[in-house]
Order: sequence, then C-alpha cells, then structure tokens
Amino acid sequence: MVVTLVYVFGQALGYGDSFVGIAIFVSIVSSFVSYYFGDSIVLSMSGARPANRKKDFDFYTVTENLSIAAGLPMPKLYVIEDTAMNAFATGRDPKHAVVCATTGLLQRLDRREIEGVIAHELSHVKNYDIRMMAVVAVLAGTVAYASDFFMRSLWWGDRDRDNDKDNSGLFLIIGIVLAIIMPIIATIIQLAISRKREYLADASGALLTRYPEGLARALEKLNGDKETLEAATNATAHLYITNPFKGKKFHAWFSGLFDTHPPIAERIKILRSM
Repeated sequence: MVVTLVYVFGQALGYGDSFVGIAIFVSIVSSFVSYYFGDSIVLSMSGARPANRKKDFDFYTVTENLSIAAGLPMPKLYVIEDTAMNAFATGRDPKHAVVCATTGLLQRLDRREIEGVIAHELSHVKNYDIRMMAVVAVLAGTVAYASDFFMRSLWWGDRDRDNDKDNSGLFLIIGIVLAIIMPIIATIIQLAISRKREYLADASGALLTRYPEGLARALEKLNGDKETLEAATNATAHLYITNPFKGKKFHAWFSGLFDTHPPIAERIKILRSM
C-alpha cells in the first residue's frame, strides 16, 4: 500500500522512482522507533506514573495473579491520575508489555471487576494485539504523512522535473485522489481491526477469569462514566478498553466505520451469554 502510494506521488511530483526509496527508508525508521519505543512514547503522552504495590494494591496483586494464571511475565504497571475510568495495554510482546489504568477505574471498580478489566488487557498482550495495533498504527501514520507531504508539495514544490508532462499530469490526478481517500481507508482498516481485537480480548479475558460477569459489570460502569479522559489523543484512543472520548460520535450511516471500539451493549450481551 505504502510503496504504491508513494510511487504515484513521486511520478506526479516529478521525482521519479527515487522518491520511493526515500519513503521506504522513512517507513523503516518510523517502524523501528514505534516497535522499540512505542510503549514509552504512549506512556509519556498519557502522563502515566509507575504503579506502587502498596498504593495500588488491588491493581498490582490482581495483575500478578492473572499473569501467573495466563502463563505470562508480569507486565510493567502504570497509573494515569485521572478520575475518568479506563485502561489500556501496550508494548511489543509479552516480555515487554505494559498495562496502564486510571485512578478513576481503580477507585470505582470492585476487585472482581478490576480482574475482568485486567484479564481483558492481559489477553491483548497474550494475543499479540499490542504488536498488531502498533504495526497498523504505523501504516496509518505513514500513509497520512505521505499524503500530507504530497499535498503540501503541490503548493510549494516544483513539478517541472520530468519531461513527460502528459504522463505526469495523469499521475497528478491519480495522486490527488489517492491523497484524499487513502488516509481515510487506512484509518478505517485500523479501527476495524481494533474493534475485532476488542471482541477477542473480551472472550479471552472471560476464559482466563472463568467469570465473564466481572468484565460485563465493569463495562456497564465504564459505559455509565461520561467523563472524557484528558490524557487520551486520537493516536492512542484505540488502545483503551472503551472509547475515551465520551459522547463524541457521528450520527450518520457510516458512523460505525470510524468507531474505535465495538458497542459496549453488544460486548456485555456476548459476555452474559457465555
């Protein structure tokens, strides 16, 4: 997807095939940074602090117990000081995983409900969702960056590099169309995968605790919490167990395509049918 997109942009701007090599290099560097430092970047953006066993006892001990039950290494634990209720997992594999929760969630859920949430997040780790979503996020980000670069180059760049102007004109039209629709398509792919992996993590978490009602009750409370999580951004929203932007939805037939999470009511219904 990226190579095809950049090839068209290169031809349209008159750079030829050399533009593809530059774009691939940038993609490799951004992928490397995201793979090895993505968790640190997300935690920094979220303003999270390391969890303390004494201060965050339920969070720490529940994660410890469930990690043993799941056969996973104990992940690093972080807490976001925010009264909104939410949690997420990140990292590149089970040995380098991070689970983060807000103080609002830890204070307002009981232990069985916290177990349901943590089991869900550990399932993301065990199913390697944390790596998959990092890869997809890099794809969406690279496409958006390439499209933005192309559109800016149309205004500020010099397109008279190639003598084949008829061919360049055709690529220019195709490039403008792709620059508009490809970031949207990449975002829809990212969000669709995120929704599917949420269903899988719900099921895997219920299997881990053998108590789907714990997660169902937690989701009900999270759904009732209308507070927006200040630490969340558009880049990190898909990581959380529920949509951190409360009440900000489209009201059109295509609105479901842009949801970062499946409907909570549907998730609760499935959990209670287990």
